[in-house]
Amino acid sequence: MESSSELVAFPLLLTPIESNYRACTIPYRFPSDNPRKATPTELSWIDLFLNSIPSFRKRAESDGTVADANVKAEKFAQRYSEILEDLKKDPESHGGPPDCILLCRLREQVLRELGFRDIFKKVKDEENAKAISLFENVVHLNDAIEDESKRLENLVRGIFAGNIFDLGSAQLAEVFSKDGMSFLASCQNLVPRPWVIDDLDSFKLKWTRKSWKKVIIFVDNSGADIILGILPFARELLRCGSQVVLAANDLPSINDVTYPELIEIIAKLKDENGQLVGVDTSNLLIANSGNDLPVIDLTRISQELAYLASDADLVILEGMGRGIETNLYAQFKCDSLKIGMVKHPEVAQFLGGRLYDCVFKYNEVLS
Repeated sequence: MESSSELVAFPLLLTPIESNYRACTIPYRFPSDNPRKATPTELSWIDLFLNSIPSFRKRAESDGTVADANVKAEKFAQRYSEILEDLKKDPESHGGPPDCILLCRLREQVLRELGFRDIFKKVKDEENAKAISLFENVVHLNDAIEDESKRLENLVRGIFAGNIFDLGSAQLAEVFSKDGMSFLASCQNLVPRPWVIDDLDSFKLKWTRKSWKKVIIFVDNSGADIILGILPFARELLRCGSQVVLAANDLPSINDVTYPELIEIIAKLKDENGQLVGVDTSNLLIANSGNDLPVIDLTRISQELAYLASDADLVILEGMGRGIETNLYAQFKCDSLKIGMVKHPEVAQFLGGRLYDCVFKYNEVLS
């Protein structure tokens, strides 16, 4: 399942890791809860994963790389439903009690055991092609904003707008299958500030006062998310003199961009001089994070990324799975930014915000 080499802890997590880090933001249960009885929170999250099954089955059915895809897709739906129903009856079954990492891992396991490697490949390729054709235009619109603080806010809004392309959310998968997503319209239509967690003003202040020497960005989805959201922001960091490391998944999971896909995307976006619309990319690195899920446990990353990250001074976790559901409260030895859109009602309720609200959580570490 994992990449062949051993996974290690992210070197910038606050130590001791055992007492400072847990890859789960929303507690599904407390020590006082009955271990044999599912909690209301566990039940509502299991239902959320149950509700995602039809859209996953539909993608699996149309996977041309798998023989008898429709039969196997039906098997996936059956098996995964059974596992989730088991967890409702006995939360300690299937390696439980459940959290979002286990629920994601079990879904991937069932898919992979049936031979499904990448059921979202077709839609990822289509969305990447669309976003690549819009990249230059989005970059020029940003470059035209002379005020540095306004340009930064526009880039951040672009990250949120891009992050809407998430087929792991049942509601968004529905919207997407109807009419696709217009990136620029999404930028205009973000919920108004202040967002549910909104540290943008202090981040802007920091941005104008200093530049980070090395930035690690854990990226999320394919299409508009990586190409129109993250890459214009990364390009701006490069322009300010930072080295940027984009950490992408080892294996496919939902519509998240993978390491090989990201290398291909960047190659297509660079001009003949190896530049991203006039910005030198010699300080841009792509790393394999070693991860194979749409969420991330930072005690299990690739050695390559651990090596590259050891001297970074800003860590960015982007997207709901990595930035909100698993690592919102993760503490680092350096500055950190968690940025993502709230796309599950359960997350909105936990944070006390609105559905499609935005999280921009910036923590500065005073050296």
